[in-house]
Amino acid sequence: MRPSTERRQGQTTLERRFAAAGENLNASRRKLLRLILENTGDTFFLSSRELAKRYEVDAATIVRTIQALGYKKYAEFTADLRAHFVTQITPYAVLKAASKEKPTVADRIRHAMDMDLRNLQALQSSLNAEKIIALSKQVKRARRILIVGIDLAAALSWHLAYGLMTLGFAAEAPVGSTGNVQRRVRTLTREDLLIAISFGQCLRDTVEAALRAKKLGVPTFGVTDSETTPIARICDDSCMASVASPSFGGSYVAPLSLLGTILIACAHTQTARSLELLRRSELEDLADHRWYHA
Repeated sequence: MRPSTERRQGQTTLERRFAAAGENLNASRRKLLRLILENTGDTFFLSSRELAKRYEVDAATIVRTIQALGYKKYAEFTADLRAHFVTQITPYAVLKAASKEKPTVADRIRHAMDMDLRNLQALQSSLNAEKIIALSKQVKRARRILIVGIDLAAALSWHLAYGLMTLGFAAEAPVGSTGNVQRRVRTLTREDLLIAISFGQCLRDTVEAALRAKKLGVPTFGVTDSETTPIARICDDSCMASVASPSFGGSYVAPLSLLGTILIACAHTQTARSLELLRRSELEDLADHRWYHA
């Protein structure tokens, strides 16, 4: 793949429209759009009137500018502007954007839960069950499964690895230094599987783990939040789950639900084997007095 093609694929929808507009944009409109794109944390939640006021132009100028990009409605433009914001998101950017609004703390809490619910509903409506089933078959064939998730995503990688180990698969979610992750990736072969979990801009260690696995010919699968993220572009296949949230920590409700579907598929593509392993585990738990009894 040529570098120029790769860069185009890495662009957000809004960036692609901006580049394609070409001569339809005069100098003043180009300058306006650049300012909006460079300050998405301050602009993605504004109405057309508020956006016009911020950049000291009239609302009609805003409308004509987004029409030059091919948008028929302002809502379509703001949806792509939010998606562009997600690719540049940082904990600071999220909290800064949320601080622009002035609700009570209780309102913020309710809003965060509303976002969690919306993310979950979006996953439910867009989930490709056949893709999850195909992944479960890859898991079944794999000699080893390495799941890479860094920082907050480490909780997701550990959850998936623990669930897969419970079902009898040789799954691991490495933690610690960059070297610890990369050394484990180096031991993978074409008979293994790497699952990379990262969102937004994506963390360097996770992206580099996926890149190294690809060079080794290792099958790769990504869990991310957009088709334009580095993880989505690098991995052989991927599933999307939004982490959009007014919280600086993001929302992992939808990704966790997505991992649940993977575990369900892995359990039921070989139900008899899963039942035998879980029965054996249950007997061992009873013998070891794992559960608390008063």
